[in-house]
Amino acid sequence: MACMKLGSKTDAFQRQGQAWFCTTGLPSDVVVEVEDMSFLLHKFPLLSRSGVLERLIAEKSDEGEEGCIINLPEIPSGAKTFELVAKFCYGVKLELTASNVVYLRCAAEHLEMTEEYGEGNLIAQTEVFLNQVVLHNWKDSVKALKTCEDVLPQAEDLHIVKRCIESLAVKACIDPSLFGWPMMEHGGPMQSPGGSVLWNGISTGARPRKSSLDWWYEDVSTLSLPLYKRLISAMESRGIRQETIAGALTFYAKRLLPGLNRRQGVSESSACLAPIPLGSPPSEEDQKVLLEEIDRLLPMKNGLTSTKFLFGLLRTAMILRASPSCISNLEKRIGMQLDQATLEDLLMPNFSYSMETLYNVECVQRILEHFLAMDQAADGASPCSDDEGQLMGSPSLTPITMVARLIDGYLAEVAPDINLKASKFQSLAAAVPEYARPLDDGLYRAIDIYLKAHPWLTDSEREQLCRLMDCQKLSLEACTHAAQNERLPLRVVVQVLFFEQLQLRTSIAGCFLVSDNLDGSRQLRSGLTGSNEGGWATAVRENQVLKVGMDNMRTRVSELEKECSSMKQEIEKLGRVKTSSTWGNVSKKFGFKIKSQMCSAQEGSVSNQSKGGNAKVEKVKDKHAKHNKMLSVDE
Repeated sequence: MACMKLGSKTDAFQRQGQAWFCTTGLPSDVVVEVEDMSFLLHKFPLLSRSGVLERLIAEKSDEGEEGCIINLPEIPSGAKTFELVAKFCYGVKLELTASNVVYLRCAAEHLEMTEEYGEGNLIAQTEVFLNQVVLHNWKDSVKALKTCEDVLPQAEDLHIVKRCIESLAVKACIDPSLFGWPMMEHGGPMQSPGGSVLWNGISTGARPRKSSLDWWYEDVSTLSLPLYKRLISAMESRGIRQETIAGALTFYAKRLLPGLNRRQGVSESSACLAPIPLGSPPSEEDQKVLLEEIDRLLPMKNGLTSTKFLFGLLRTAMILRASPSCISNLEKRIGMQLDQATLEDLLMPNFSYSMETLYNVECVQRILEHFLAMDQAADGASPCSDDEGQLMGSPSLTPITMVARLIDGYLAEVAPDINLKASKFQSLAAAVPEYARPLDDGLYRAIDIYLKAHPWLTDSEREQLCRLMDCQKLSLEACTHAAQNERLPLRVVVQVLFFEQLQLRTSIAGCFLVSDNLDGSRQLRSGLTGSNEGGWATAVRENQVLKVGMDNMRTRVSELEKECSSMKQEIEKLGRVKTSSTWGNVSKKFGFKIKSQMCSAQEGSVSNQSKGGNAKVEKVKDKHAKHNKMLSVDE
């Protein structure tokens, strides 16, 4: 830290209790009272340096009082600073530092210690030190600005605050690798492979190390909120990058808002975050004001601030009862980048007085609405899909698809809450556009969990919930599970069985089409390369056999369609009766064994229920193998 020594005499002051004495051998003829301290001094050294003290001493002398007692109640920084001023008046060595120069400058101005009362007076000395030493050094500028908080009115009048902020803003906006500061202070000397280093900011041939943009975050995080706001505004006016401002505000908020660090992981909380200073934490009202100011200062741009940090701010704002505008702004910020959130982020407890539900479902729905509005404003089109309704293209998901998957997972987490009304569950599930879900397996899982946790729902309410999902967009495993799920309404089970048959038929037809194309091309190539006498005749005969096999397969598929259609009609008739015995007779009639099986909501897996569908596929594969074997015998 830079410093300057003033005066030449040794220290001639001694303290006894609440009084200071000057040990010059001469009796004291003036007493200066500052706060609870008394300074027993001499008139001449004081009036020869200060205009204010000269006038006060003259007034006391004119009054003819025996003891000259002067009271200085408004001197900046109180007795501690006046002690240094008195030593300066007596010519005692005085060390100017970044920690005391602001106090001395304000006190000198208050006491009118100008050049009129002596050359090299305290005002001139402190101004030189401020301009030539403190403002040229980053660390000293931060310390001086922090001391301004104690004497803010006087420091504002003398433009010390403005000068310190401008100095810091300039240094923060310039690449620090171009100068000796602050890299020399934060990272040590920069050395080249040959051992040369930077000297006084001048490169000696060493290649400077890369510096991160957050080198100044911790230094300025000790400032009070008003000064910090002014510093950030000065940096913005000088064109500093918005991501740098967002990072600084994030660091500042994490340091002063204890609630933001409670849900952090070990790696995140230990990364470059300075510990909260010792002492009493800020009051809830101060934290509330700080959070609302952070929200105003954060740039409104997508991706500048991490989604996890924004969720932390929102959660803390709800706890501190921040203003509705602040909470709404945070929800909009999160909605702009909801695709970057995790399921843990969405699970925000409900801090309302009513405490109807365990989690704040309404807040998540508002965030989702902000995301959908932004996506629609950006002309976000639905993802391209083929005839089967499956997502095409690269394995990377679109933002709207990622959000749909996230909401389905959230619905599954909040579904076990018995206080969650069906209308809220349905409203949140229906808010996701239909095209955003390539498959409805996640939504089906959430609905099944909700039905299990709410067994008292009526049939109409169950059907209304099940209308949220599209049975055509269920995977084969999900269809197999749903067909045996007794919590679903009969109408839904019938639809699932019907579309399951369609999926099986499509899959089988696709397999045979590929197989026939491969076999046909192979036989055609063998016929062309064979002898001219029997090659063509053999190919024609084999094609006729394949045609007969395909006709048989088409007949079998047609029979399956008729069987499924008749089953559907029969179930619709018997659905009006709604008796388990009738459903058992129908299932025996059509050869279906509907096994009552409870779905485990927490396991979330429907893959191990697919044995029925796989058995059907295996039967068809066996027929195909026998058909190929017959062809080989004919050859």
